Amino acid sequence: MLTQALLVDDSRSVLNFLKRHIEAEGLVEATAFLDPVEALACARDRVFDLVLVDYEMPHMDGISFIRTFRTLPGCADIPIAMITSRQTDDIKMEALQAGATDFLPKQPQSVEMTVRLRNLIQLGAAVRKLNDRAAHLASEVAAATRKLGEREEEIILRLALAVEYRDNDTGEHTLRVARYSRVIAEQLGLPPRLCRDIYLAAPLHDVGKVAIPDHILLKPGRLTDEEMTVIRTHATIGEKILADSNCELIQLGAQIAAGHHERWDGAGYPNGLKADEIPVAARVVAVADVFDALTTRRPYKEPMPLEVARDYLVENQGRQFDPACVEAFLSRWEEVVEIAAGQPATPSQRSEAVLSPFIQGAIQGETGSRPNQDHTPEAAAAV
Repeated sequence: MLTQALLVDDSRSVLNFLKRHIEAEGLVEATAFLDPVEALACARDRVFDLVLVDYEMPHMDGISFIRTFRTLPGCADIPIAMITSRQTDDIKMEALQAGATDFLPKQPQSVEMTVRLRNLIQLGAAVRKLNDRAAHLASEVAAATRKLGEREEEIILRLALAVEYRDNDTGEHTLRVARYSRVIAEQLGLPPRLCRDIYLAAPLHDVGKVAIPDHILLKPGRLTDEEMTVIRTHATIGEKILADSNCELIQLGAQIAAGHHERWDGAGYPNGLKADEIPVAARVVAVADVFDALTTRRPYKEPMPLEVARDYLVENQGRQFDPACVEAFLSRWEEVVEIAAGQPATPSQRSEAVLSPFIQGAIQGETGSRPNQDHTPEAAAAV
């Protein structure tokens, strides 16, 4: 690749000489400008490896040009030589402070100019190679980081799916809760990265159920008070399983596992937190989890119609649920209905990166088939 040089001088004869001289060995392609303002406009759109600029020009002198050029994206390290016959110490110091790399004498046949110019060409080519190498390494680091992130996400989601299979024979609940949670987080105006992290960590909300005995977790009838006490330990157990991780997603999962059964009024479990004491991710998942629990078949209940479940959320906002989360959820009701029907509701959900392929590939549209018995919304929401 030829070294790209930018030449700026208000003398056409000087420009022609510089262009012939710098392109003589076939290693450089030069672009020449009489007007420094036009040269700067070009530099905003093109990448140059070397700049030669005259000191004395109308409208803008060489030092001002250098100072402005250095502010352009990607131009901080490009070699710049200022051409001048007035090489006083003051001018040199000001030019160096503005960002000049070297100086070239004005005499066209100067041996010094030839040598300095050759050195600048080599320096420009070396800087280009270093920048290209740095860009390549940055790309490789980004790709490796992305792969590590995808592996973390896959591990998290497969763990969540394993727990879900114990609970109701399907990963559909995991996928729906993740999608509902993302809708709420987005509508709340949370940062895009946090919305995605909530979407990925939400499936871990019930990971503590791995420690609940089957005769309680899979019981088709109403739970006794003692059994309810046992099943409620899944929130604390889930937090312990996920605690102290160096992975930010798992840290968020620990918050969700511990807090998704807390209540806005402080009457929830395990810690009796209330209002903003409950982490926002847990408040988001609480709405998503309860809504899906109410509207899907469980071992102990038939599914509730979507509109009835919606009314339950409205009736319990400000008591069980964060009112802002309920409002956010209901304000995108059409998407909620699509998610409940198993359809990706939004463009972002249609291109979900990791969660859908891993879970949907496993569930293949399965549904729970254990015996069931109708119970109150409160019973469904409590576990």
